[in-house]
Amino acid sequence: MSRTFRERLLPHLERIADHFDTPFHIYDEAGIRATGEGLKRAFARVRGFNEFYAVKALPNPRILAIMHDLGFGFDCSSIPELVLSRQAGAKPSDLMFTSNNTSRAEFGEAMAHGGAIINLDDISLIDKLPAMPELICFRYNPGPRREGNAIIGEPQRAKFGVAHDQYEEAYRRARDRGARRFGLHTMLVSNELDYRSMVETTRMMLDWAERLGGSLGIRFEFTNIGGGLGIPYESGKAPLDVNALGEAVTGLLAEFEGRNGYAPAVFTESGRYMTGPHGVLVTRAVNRKEIYRTYVGVDACMSSLMRPGMYGAYHHIEVAGKSGEEEVVDVVGSLCENNDKFAEQRSLPRVSDGDLLIIHDTGAHGHSMGFAYNGRLRPQELLLRADGTVERIRRAETMADYFATLAFEPDSVSLNGG
Repeated sequence: MSRTFRERLLPHLERIADHFDTPFHIYDEAGIRATGEGLKRAFARVRGFNEFYAVKALPNPRILAIMHDLGFGFDCSSIPELVLSRQAGAKPSDLMFTSNNTSRAEFGEAMAHGGAIINLDDISLIDKLPAMPELICFRYNPGPRREGNAIIGEPQRAKFGVAHDQYEEAYRRARDRGARRFGLHTMLVSNELDYRSMVETTRMMLDWAERLGGSLGIRFEFTNIGGGLGIPYESGKAPLDVNALGEAVTGLLAEFEGRNGYAPAVFTESGRYMTGPHGVLVTRAVNRKEIYRTYVGVDACMSSLMRPGMYGAYHHIEVAGKSGEEEVVDVVGSLCENNDKFAEQRSLPRVSDGDLLIIHDTGAHGHSMGFAYNGRLRPQELLLRADGTVERIRRAETMADYFATLAFEPDSVSLNGG
């Protein structure tokens, strides 16, 4: 959570909570816009640079409208994400469709309505396309040639991407089947704070551009170096040096152009970097339990933010308006599941029923990863607008939503007889 977001939010938090009730995710429009403009400045010398916002991080129409206003495209991995992006005003050239284990029907939907940039995750998917698009790219998986990181895993164990030994053949087959325009794609890390990792990824993909240009006569319009730009969830960690990244990538492209007479554009598809620090989950303490540990129970649960329970992710927590002597507690929700915890053995000021807890950096992969186990429903989403207004941009789920899929036309098939 940025300093300026805290300054805009905290003086008014109790009023917001009283008006909208808790729990809720709230996002900071001014912070999102500032990060987007900073990313554009960092890559200002890269011709054709664009960010394709990873819709999976925060698929809310109001947030996508901000991204569109910034001039960004959208990275989509499902048909609903494509529909949301098109509704936000995206043109086909603004859409990167990167899916895996995709059916023919899904590809048909993706290529309808003017289409999108199709980024194939496997060489076998060439045969599932209804027709070969003019522009195609493939996601590269280098296997043991590169290291991943803790969240996305080692490349050779990842389900994503075309293997090293298949990569040239994938482009040959696409070219022979009618593709005339080409791009490159990869994504190797998630929440990476060392910009040098992304520099090496850019170098790796430019090497492929030269190699395939020589063997297949292909000229590449872009290389998409993926998402993975990180944010420092823990205080004291240095943020990603995006300006150093942009400078280094600019240098690599200049060297490439000197050797080849042209340079591809560079795309990113950040989600977490764009919105992660600009969202918080606000929840109210409802119970205090003293057994072998001290538990602070809150009115949000893992259905609002599953990252801590899913893989032990750290999110900073503060108690609104409180400081001073601290105690060690677990902050937990109400699910009938023992990993329904936002923090374990965390030092916090003493929490009493009714206190507001602010869980930081939930602007990406927070609400979007929610679920309805135990019938615990996802909370509302709010936007702190740049003009100082707070508006609801998604209502909380209701029991009517939960039961909606139980209203359907009866259907059955008999397995007896012919």
